[in-house]
Amino acid sequence: MNHITTSDGTRIFYKDWGTGQPIVFHHGWPLSSDDWDAQMLFFLEQGYRVIAHDRRGHGRSTQTATGNGMDTYAADVATLVAHLDLRDAIHIGHSTGGGEAARYVANHGKGRVAKLVLIGAVPPLLVKTAAHAAGIPKDVFDGLRRDLAADRAGFYWTFPIPFYGYNRDGATLSEAVRQNWWRQAMMGGAKPQYDCIAALSETDFTDDLKRIEVPTLVLHGDDDQIVPVDEAARLSARLLRNATLKVYPGYPHGMCTTHADVINRDLLEFIRG
Repeated sequence: MNHITTSDGTRIFYKDWGTGQPIVFHHGWPLSSDDWDAQMLFFLEQGYRVIAHDRRGHGRSTQTATGNGMDTYAADVATLVAHLDLRDAIHIGHSTGGGEAARYVANHGKGRVAKLVLIGAVPPLLVKTAAHAAGIPKDVFDGLRRDLAADRAGFYWTFPIPFYGYNRDGATLSEAVRQNWWRQAMMGGAKPQYDCIAALSETDFTDDLKRIEVPTLVLHGDDDQIVPVDEAARLSARLLRNATLKVYPGYPHGMCTTHADVINRDLLEFIRG
């Protein structure tokens, strides 16, 4: 398996398939690079080089006790990009991975990044604060931490239901998709995943978004029960200098899986455009 080692000794697992213009995928919490299977196989067939890593503490990377924050996540990506000498790259981030990708592009991507895509992404800021009254109350994220600590396996078994919109009228639960989500989540470490809840909810990406100059596609489902579209995508699109916003009626947070054919088509159109 491919790994790099960061300056603090963390081993980061990554996949690197194909040749051509590189596309770097950033996965959501608490998953792994496997969550991008449908996109990586699709873009590999389209002639692109596809790269995805397991964030520190997740998947096959080191189960880190420290460094589980956005600055370190972005620095880890910079180490990987430098190791592979990626240039003219498209970075695609989902959910927490959207925050990671935005921070990387804003702080490390100068001269290496061609385009950015944020899908169901956490920027600009999820948690409610005095200055951000539209955010989600911190009690919600405290509850996620409490449930994770009390019964991580049980918590992760139920979380995919709203994640994929399986609790909506007419939705058909895919046990295979649910079990694959659970498998990925349980591969990671409880401590880094616990810490990551603060990173994804309390990190303010406002300045990052304002500094990003590359064309950015912002995709979001309007029935996203994990990262509400009004608190995320619509605000991000207004902060970015060169953004295109597309909102999908009825799509859930996990739309890259449930509607992979539509998302892949729209991603390809943006990348080729």
